[in-house]
Amino acid sequence: MDVHLRDLRYFVAVADELSFTRAAEQLHLSQPALSKQIRGLETTLRALLLRRDRRQVSLTAAGAALHAAARGLLDDWDEAAAVVADAAAAEAKALRVGTLTSLGRALLPAVLESFAKRQPGWRVELRSFGWDDPTAGLDDQASDAAFVWLPAGDGDISYQVLATERRFVALSTRHPLARRHTVEFSEIIDEPFAALPASAGPLRHFWLASAHRQGKPPRVAAEVTTADEVFELVGSGTAVTLLAEGNATIYSRPGITCIPVTGLEPAQLAIAWRRGDRRAAVHDFIHACRDAAGTSTSR
Repeated sequence: MDVHLRDLRYFVAVADELSFTRAAEQLHLSQPALSKQIRGLETTLRALLLRRDRRQVSLTAAGAALHAAARGLLDDWDEAAAVVADAAAAEAKALRVGTLTSLGRALLPAVLESFAKRQPGWRVELRSFGWDDPTAGLDDQASDAAFVWLPAGDGDISYQVLATERRFVALSTRHPLARRHTVEFSEIIDEPFAALPASAGPLRHFWLASAHRQGKPPRVAAEVTTADEVFELVGSGTAVTLLAEGNATIYSRPGITCIPVTGLEPAQLAIAWRRGDRRAAVHDFIHACRDAAGTSTSR
């Protein structure tokens, strides 16, 4: 029988947390999708791995045995994949860098110039990812480093904040608030919002400002994965959306106005990488980002 590594990762996440809800958030999946994958794994292995009821999740004997074995398998595979990626990148002299939005802020040219001095002959391959993957390719090793908006990923990802910016709201120019200089969040709390997919996890809640709604669920007009989808909704008057101050300039277009929102904590743009990745090219890129942004500490 063949079992996908992805399914083992899903199982280990649930087994570690003993909670489908917390595991789904960690994996950037919906809870129904995660439950379906675990049931499929149980069918493949012909064994009940987890006992579930309304109050708790627990491992069966078979589940405990798989949990111990799967951890070793996944660790071995991650180490092998890192070795392969390192060798391939070194041979090609290419660093894959993920992004979720256009960078702007004059950041990328300065980063590339600094990186070229540290790693002569290397090239940077910039790859755009949808907001359904808030790690911009880091989780599945499709990127070596990534420009992300916080919060992103879990304990396996390290990051360095590069920019801290006010949050703005993007509105149709026909919206009653469109001529305002600032807007209090309480004034737009009941507006229909464009929302990131559920798989974006905590990042979805950040851009919906869920922590500032006093437990009241947001009105979601539609889920979106790209900037084009967002601004089509906003321009038509169907929804509003929150965005960072720098992106308010980058995505400026006819029919849309962007206004500072008071009462919200700022957004943070960061460069992120997989924790434990010691490749010289990755860390030279991180240092280049720090140089370009004028920052010095990381997490």
